Amino acid sequence: MIKVVLAQPRGFCAGVVRAIDIVDQALTKFGKPVYVRHEIVHNRHVVDDLKRKGAVFVEEIREIPDGAITVFSAHGVAKTVVEEARVRQLPVLDATCPLVSKVHNQGRRYINRGRTLVLIGHDGHPEVEGTIGQVDGPVHLVSNETDVMALDLPLDTPLAYITQTTLSVDDTNGIIAALQSRFTDVVGPDTADICYATQNLQTAVRDLCKVVDLLIVVGASYSSNSRRLCEIGREIGIPSYLVNDGGEV
Repeated sequence: MIKVVLAQPRGFCAGVVRAIDIVDQALTKFGKPVYVRHEIVHNRHVVDDLKRKGAVFVEEIREIPDGAITVFSAHGVAKTVVEEARVRQLPVLDATCPLVSKVHNQGRRYINRGRTLVLIGHDGHPEVEGTIGQVDGPVHLVSNETDVMALDLPLDTPLAYITQTTLSVDDTNGIIAALQSRFTDVVGPDTADICYATQNLQTAVRDLCKVVDLLIVVGASYSSNSRRLCEIGREIGIPSYLVNDGGEV
């Protein structure tokens, strides 16, 4: 007999719930269609449900008709996107996660203090693109310790790091340690940028792997959070699988 053990906690974080609610409330108040730049969250079932209700997901502002209600996704957007929507006078609802906005503010403060900014994150991720586009200055993106060693900067450069909010805690700590080991003047946020819900989920998976023989993570294959959870299971030595729904089990 197969025993199924559910992780505690599990499910969506507060930022995701907030973003979904913003789209739902916009549909209720303004009617359909409501245009959303990028998928509101990386979850196929949520996106499909919102599509059925009348949400239209696009990748670029130019795809949105004049005057249409526009929502920015939880991942945040670059200043150029905000400006493009402003020039077109689109009515915008910003569903950027407050924790992501906090990272943007940290990056601006560090640059204003004259520090060279390092962003720990995954190239091409919407949150990373938004963060790079929100700070007024050059940003050095690193995804691993090898990238840190490849940074072409004097070793006494005053550095500051910020991070994508959905990274592996262990991997991020390793990258931070590499920065601090290689460079002589490195500062970072007083509190971790990685979302508390992300950290709690990763801890829950580690605890779960102590009592199970196999791990199944239900989430989108392009979700950074879901992939990280699966990677944690594999690193521990538990066969781990990422599925979109029960039909793939």
